[in-house]
Amino acid sequence: MRIDVLTLFPSVFEALLAHGQLRIARDKGLLEVRCHDFRAFAVDRHKSVDDRPYGGGPGMVLMCGPIYDCDEQVTTEGRAAGLGEGPRRLLMSPRGRRLDQPLLEELAREPWLLLLCGHYEGVDERVRLGLGHEEVSVGDYVLSGGEVPAMAVIDGVGRLLPGVLGAPDGAHDDSFSRAGRLLEGPQYTRPRTFRGMEVPEVLLSGDHGAVARWRAQQAHDETRARRPDLLGAAAGARDAAAGTTPDTLNTTAMPRGAGEPTGPAHARGEEGASRP
Repeated sequence: MRIDVLTLFPSVFEALLAHGQLRIARDKGLLEVRCHDFRAFAVDRHKSVDDRPYGGGPGMVLMCGPIYDCDEQVTTEGRAAGLGEGPRRLLMSPRGRRLDQPLLEELAREPWLLLLCGHYEGVDERVRLGLGHEEVSVGDYVLSGGEVPAMAVIDGVGRLLPGVLGAPDGAHDDSFSRAGRLLEGPQYTRPRTFRGMEVPEVLLSGDHGAVARWRAQQAHDETRARRPDLLGAAAGARDAAAGTTPDTLNTTAMPRGAGEPTGPAHARGEEGASRP
């Protein structure tokens, strides 16, 4: 996989890429990350990349020209390298789609990504409209630039590439990745006793089935206590996969006068309102 990053501060990515799983991914040739300073494409002697917003207001807005020129050069080079017609373009933005594990898994299947890091008051809207960026957000808050969100994308995608993690299935049991997208339960390692706190006996039993059941129950309990919204989402996903939602269950009407509600309304009453 190749990831191109368009940023005003390419050096901030150096430490991220030099350590941990991303270094392993790069050393194995599984991930290539290139950072491009789009200020190099500014045309005036001051190397300006921003200007005042039309309509007034505080702050400065990143201009189209340097970003377009940088994107076009990166795309041309990628095509020449055989990466395809063009990258999947992402603009890190607080108004975008929330970054979550399903989106990371989706992005990890792409051969080529291009991440644009905004700054100041934002990016001229014609960048998104003309180049076709998808907006991606890391949460309901504002940062000073798109570099930290872009790092989250790179790290989250990089560790999902086959061959990066030491355990081939290591990522499948992570929070939001396991069956039902639940949280992961607690983990323990040596020593067996630490300051009076013991490792649960089931983990020492050698009974793999019992350990699996314990971990599944712990995942459910942790999710119910900390993120109950995920349980509703998991139930909705199971219903959708089975083709049985509250509106499709028990749709065969009972004979009138049988003393029971009929049709979908009955199903909704029995199943309860589960969040999608």
